[in-house]
Amino acid sequence: MDRPNEVVSRRLFLEQSAAWGVGLAGFGLLARAGSAQPLLSDAPNNALGLGPLVPDPTGRLDLPEGFSYTVLSRTGQLMADGFLVPGRPDGMWAFPGPDDDTCILIRNHENENQWPHFSPFGKNRERLGKLNRDLAYDISPNMPCLGGTTTVLFDLRNHRLKGQFLSLAGTVRNCAGGPTPWGTWITCEEDASRPGDNGCREYHGYAFEVAPQTNVGLCKAEPIKAMGRFVREAVCVDPRTGIVYQTEDREDGLIYRYVPKEPGNLLAGGKLQALALRQQKEADTRNWPFLPSVYRIPVGEPILVQWIDLTDPDPKEDALRVNGVNLGAAIFARGEGMVWADDAQGGAAYFICTLGGKSGKGQVWRYRPSPFEGTTQEESDPGILELFAEPNDPNVIDMPDNVCVAPWGDLMVCTDNEEGSDYLAGITPDGHFYKFAHNRKTDSEFAGVCFSPDGSTLFVNLQDEGETLAIWGPWKGRNR
Repeated sequence: MDRPNEVVSRRLFLEQSAAWGVGLAGFGLLARAGSAQPLLSDAPNNALGLGPLVPDPTGRLDLPEGFSYTVLSRTGQLMADGFLVPGRPDGMWAFPGPDDDTCILIRNHENENQWPHFSPFGKNRERLGKLNRDLAYDISPNMPCLGGTTTVLFDLRNHRLKGQFLSLAGTVRNCAGGPTPWGTWITCEEDASRPGDNGCREYHGYAFEVAPQTNVGLCKAEPIKAMGRFVREAVCVDPRTGIVYQTEDREDGLIYRYVPKEPGNLLAGGKLQALALRQQKEADTRNWPFLPSVYRIPVGEPILVQWIDLTDPDPKEDALRVNGVNLGAAIFARGEGMVWADDAQGGAAYFICTLGGKSGKGQVWRYRPSPFEGTTQEESDPGILELFAEPNDPNVIDMPDNVCVAPWGDLMVCTDNEEGSDYLAGITPDGHFYKFAHNRKTDSEFAGVCFSPDGSTLFVNLQDEGETLAIWGPWKGRNR
């Protein structure tokens, strides 16, 4: 690996974020298209003018004409630190590297303790002795916690791996997460194990912060307990306020926000709250057909929101959502991917509910914060929630999951179809859906979709295969 002692600076991150502003601003068009029912587009009918998917002669990944990919990493490969690439890669983000041709990926691994064949320490824990236990969260000799993150360096110009290493250890089921405006990755445990569960010695269900770096080694694993203990999926951060929004991957989950005492310093404490609908306490947003009709929420209708204080963010039982509902919080159907998108109206949080909708095939929501978000003044000018998309047609989108905003303004969405027809899909500014990639090889879900800071390369994981892919091509004038 090049320049092993260099760490990405906050200044470089902010410069790259500013450069993306033009692309993200285009998402404002999508924000205004919510009243129209999204449709499946016939190619070419999206922002890039792409044609239909071309069958991959190797039988792995179908892409539009002109695009190429490489498998840059696989489960079981030996890494620079002597550990093995863990299995089940999931949420992921790309950060600027030490030079223009390098980017740094931080990649989650949704591993459980009973899956030693996916372990970075080897099937028989033979590599566990290499671990710096002082930096890990929950490690025991007999059953080490097998979640965590790896850091990957990628050569954007030559499309090759430059190195990879373990960067967070001792956590469980690191599913998704989200980047911060100050240049770090928040990784989330989709788990609420207690001491004694599956070999755990600590409580789980926390968020952890990981810094992108090129020097080989672990980040200190410090749970951000004030952000809540629950089956957390993903987060996004409003860059104006530093408030963190969070999804919960439960069929009766909540949407949370964390208002930090010190924006940018999440460990300093803060206030945890749950989203409620102002006009209807204990609302059910899932739109499932067997629920009372009073709970039906139409696409495109603005809904005023209020936030309910949760006084015990770190309960010993997995009861945070139950406590929230008892206080009037709204229920959501498996909140998963979440992303912040800047636009002309000040930006919004977009999030996915994988099992939402009358057909249970998924919903896309938008939350636009109050101009006074997190203050007492928001009572007079509250945030607005909107059901942006609910196609209820598996041919359009089927169980969406991870999500990101593309540099040209579309949403890019991973799908997790239980029938084994998994796609990487896009949603255009005019509300049309399209399919960008198809996993032809297996029924593995896509996960962790994100773009390099310069917009030249899309990264995504095939979770069951344990593969991380890099894709490049004619990104509307952004190809290298």
